[in-house]
Amino acid sequence: MSKFYLLVLALVVFSCKDAPKKEMITETSTEVVKQLDLDKYPTDLNKVFEAHGGLHAWKGYKTLYFEMPNAEFNEMQTIDLHRRFDKISTPAYTLGYNGDVWLLDNTGKYEGKPKFYHNLMFYFYAMPFVLSDDGIKYEEVSPLVYDGVEYPGYKITYDDGVGASSTDEYYIHYDQETFQMKWLGYTMTYFSGEPSKKINWINYADWVAVDEVVLPKSITWHKVEEGKIKDAAKTVNFENASISTEAKALEFYSKPENAVIVE
Repeated sequence: MSKFYLLVLALVVFSCKDAPKKEMITETSTEVVKQLDLDKYPTDLNKVFEAHGGLHAWKGYKTLYFEMPNAEFNEMQTIDLHRRFDKISTPAYTLGYNGDVWLLDNTGKYEGKPKFYHNLMFYFYAMPFVLSDDGIKYEEVSPLVYDGVEYPGYKITYDDGVGASSTDEYYIHYDQETFQMKWLGYTMTYFSGEPSKKINWINYADWVAVDEVVLPKSITWHKVEEGKIKDAAKTVNFENASISTEAKALEFYSKPENAVIVE
């Protein structure tokens, strides 16, 4: 079992949640872009999307790929951006979602939580664009202040029944000059099922262009004490990212013969 995986899982169990599984999108890229209504997003949030390449570009893509390196191997993640199918490939295990979560454990030592983890890092990686999904409500909040700098932002909540934990909340804060995303705050309700008032924080300060959009090269969890953001706790890096307007065949996300469905 990857020590890196266990470390990431420990971080997200401590400070994170299962990212919401939104309604699967079945339209073609062209139809999605044509139907895109930017007026439903707050004006400054649209500026954040634009600072990262814009929703018209993002909604036109169908496949996202990135790797998360660790000492043992790179974890390779592929996501169908419209259907929200996903596949995580490693020498030790393969994990995927194609309507069901499935796991192929090559070593018999997998200790993670597949339903929790299969799309977790995708949602963190695909910020801020995943905050344009359907079923989201936006509310302007007071700026986050860190090291004497103010970062304006919005509170993100979900309509009832959206995702695995519709009572979860996100907070996106951005640089008021560049409009690039700077901080992500979120609450965790997946394991308890109860709303939480504890906000956990990830810093987004390292960006890279991937085709026409700008995505994180790394993200850093910070310690939080009495509601205050403190020192960095752990950084997760991303490598070899690519994005495509072509979708992979559905068979790519299919359950392998020896894999098991995770209930």
